[in-house]
Amino acid sequence: MTKLSVNINKIATLRNARGGNVPDVQKVAVDCEQFGAQGITVHPRPDERHIRYSDVELLKPLLSTEFNIEGYPSESFISLVSGIMPHQVTLVPDPPEVLTSSAGWNTIEHHDFLLEVIGEFKRHGIRTSIFVGTENEMIEGAAKIGTDRVELYTEPYATRYPDDREAAIAPFVRAAELARELGLELNAGHDLDLENLRWFKQQIPWIKEVSIGHALISDALYYGLQNTIQMYLRQLRD
Repeated sequence: MTKLSVNINKIATLRNARGGNVPDVQKVAVDCEQFGAQGITVHPRPDERHIRYSDVELLKPLLSTEFNIEGYPSESFISLVSGIMPHQVTLVPDPPEVLTSSAGWNTIEHHDFLLEVIGEFKRHGIRTSIFVGTENEMIEGAAKIGTDRVELYTEPYATRYPDDREAAIAPFVRAAELARELGLELNAGHDLDLENLRWFKQQIPWIKEVSIGHALISDALYYGLQNTIQMYLRQLRD
């Protein structure tokens, strides 16, 4: 079954808006696990505008499911991840000033850099995944740098889905098939939600993990966190 990893960045954003510790990021992460999530994802950024480095350190001993830390591999990020030793690190190419992730890696241009970073994480026994688009050459480049997985950047799929779901999914199926042929395991994330998640999973049933934050936390405002997590899990089962 495809695992659901809940990205809790938005919980930290809400907490940081007022200061203090409401909502409690650590409690929400543990609650997500108890409500059925099979993983927790965090994306600490240098300005700590949502998840802080200290949050990551506090979460590690509390979590019983898979811990995924994603981010741009700066020196401070590499040091944090190497010290925490999560189950998985997901490398994204977003510079510090961007609002959110908006593209996959150019695995050809950044081959040497990514090869070195992935080698460092593998020396610590951490599974690696990198954010990529659906271009064949970028997936082929990912295979050459030794990553264990690729995470397909799914915003283009989500944007096109309401108008033509067949056309929306087609490049992702091709990319997923190529990744599998090259021996890469597959994750996906960005703008997946209750409307488009089931179709994505049905067309790419071998996907290992989806990471969902913004949509899931937004849905939880209406449906409650426990119910929302179960709703997302049903999309992955059906």
